[in-house]
Amino acid sequence: MSALTLRLREAPPERLDLSGLVPHRLGALSLAEIEKLPIGTSRQGVVVADIFALEEGERGEIRFEGGSPRFDRIGAGLESGRVTVEGDVGQRLGQAMRGGALEVSGHAGPFAATAATGGLIRIGGHAGERAGGAVHGAMQGLDGATLVIEGDAGDRLGERMRRGLILVGGRAGDYAGAAMIAGTIVAQGVGDNPGYGMRRGTLVTASHGALLPSFVATGRHRLVMAQLLRRAVGAIRPQSAEIISERAERLAGDLATLGKGEILTPAS
Repeated sequence: MSALTLRLREAPPERLDLSGLVPHRLGALSLAEIEKLPIGTSRQGVVVADIFALEEGERGEIRFEGGSPRFDRIGAGLESGRVTVEGDVGQRLGQAMRGGALEVSGHAGPFAATAATGGLIRIGGHAGERAGGAVHGAMQGLDGATLVIEGDAGDRLGERMRRGLILVGGRAGDYAGAAMIAGTIVAQGVGDNPGYGMRRGTLVTASHGALLPSFVATGRHRLVMAQLLRRAVGAIRPQSAEIISERAERLAGDLATLGKGEILTPAS
């Protein structure tokens, strides 16, 4: 049986909270019950049937045909199964996700994969600011999941990231890895001040902007862990594995904090 499909009728009139449309929440509901679920965020009382035409299918896989920057919290809390979106999405994609797979063909808004502890999130286009980062007032961002961004990422990628892996096919903005607690970020390029306030963790990049004075060069290193990381990353996104060099220039920091983080660039 094909996936349960939600086909966009027209552009939504308001921001939508789509966190309830995940396999473990819909599995026991009939199509008529799903159509009545509230998804609006204003007083209009928008329900699923107002925005989507539904097509019955396997509840372990949910497909959105058509997207919008107003589609917030798609895949939030996902535990298992698969959710795919053909189009763009709004903020907090995959928030607090615990397992399964979440794939978006277009762009994503800010805070993608925030607090996600498991599973795989793929964004086919660009991601907004603080992808893999913490929402305002939260202690941590990405916390064990894998986030793949095929395009560019905004500022503060992986801010307060605690565990997990972020792969960026393009360039991330300024302050990538800011206040990073642990985990790994691999990006083709990053902007100014990468690793600001970084405590632990690894940021691998082919190029970067201006560096903070609280990062110090430790020379060229032949890293055994690079072989293991390259193999693990290659299974998820082979292009990102090419950035990981066995011989790397290593910068240690941020020495203004705990200082056990590192920025790695391929040795020339």
